[in-house]
Amino acid sequence: MEHMKFISASQVKNVLTFESLIPQMEKALAKFSDKKVVQPVRSVIPVKESGGFFGLMPSLCSEDNVLATKLVSFYPNNKDVPTHNAVIAMFNASNGVPEVIVDGEVITAMRTAAVSAVATKFLCNKNPKVLALLGSGVQARSHYQALSTLYTFEEIRVWGRTKANVDSLASELNGTACHTAEDAVKGADVIVTVTSSTVPILKKEWVKPGAHINAVGACRPDWQEIDPELMRSVSLFVDSRDAALTESGDVILSKADIEAEVGEVILGKNGGRKTATEVTLFKSLGLAIEDALSAKLVCDLLSSSNSS
Repeated sequence: MEHMKFISASQVKNVLTFESLIPQMEKALAKFSDKKVVQPVRSVIPVKESGGFFGLMPSLCSEDNVLATKLVSFYPNNKDVPTHNAVIAMFNASNGVPEVIVDGEVITAMRTAAVSAVATKFLCNKNPKVLALLGSGVQARSHYQALSTLYTFEEIRVWGRTKANVDSLASELNGTACHTAEDAVKGADVIVTVTSSTVPILKKEWVKPGAHINAVGACRPDWQEIDPELMRSVSLFVDSRDAALTESGDVILSKADIEAEVGEVILGKNGGRKTATEVTLFKSLGLAIEDALSAKLVCDLLSSSNSS
């Protein structure tokens, strides 16, 4: 215990790249769907006084000798501090001794976007040109960075509730600030919803045939980002069936049928997209093993940079 290390957000930021993280998240999704990971659905308690939530996310992957838990808070009303804050505690899988605590803020932002990039890689039509970001915060920026690691977009559109944030992000990304969500998504090849909305902000009639959607917000069973009619019309893919049916208001309230876990597509157990015109949607909730393998990657990268 007295030798336990702490890895700060700045240390994570210095070594972690989407080029290294995206393949690691592809591995995490595959291992989860291949039943090589032990993890329960996240435990969440509400912090009613602040409108926040506190979650516990343990996982074990014996194959990678990884035993870890993420402790995460989500306070959607935060203004001057991040809405998501987290630490990842890593234990020795052989003897249970805690060894490292890793700041989870950067990992949460990056691994969520990296997972969406993996889903997009396996589900979207080839050579997407137009990216629509619904949301203008940390996850919108992170998703742009992750998806741009895989694709060269000709047009970036940004929409959100706070005009100043939309204008700032659109300028930063050399994109277009849109007045409405409809303006942002019409004709878009890839759509990302990363808002804190509790009611639907994306409608079926706005989405072009063949589009792919990464639905990242609405992480509570009574919250929605996606219109139920759209949810029922898409080919729906998830990171975890159990989590989607427990935590996702988009899935639960629409009673949409789940096609497969993305890990099953990676493993070849499901073919993924069947036609060029169907709309595919990845409902992301976040898996504990994504955080655990991200933290392990950070430790490995820091170790190799220190030894070189």
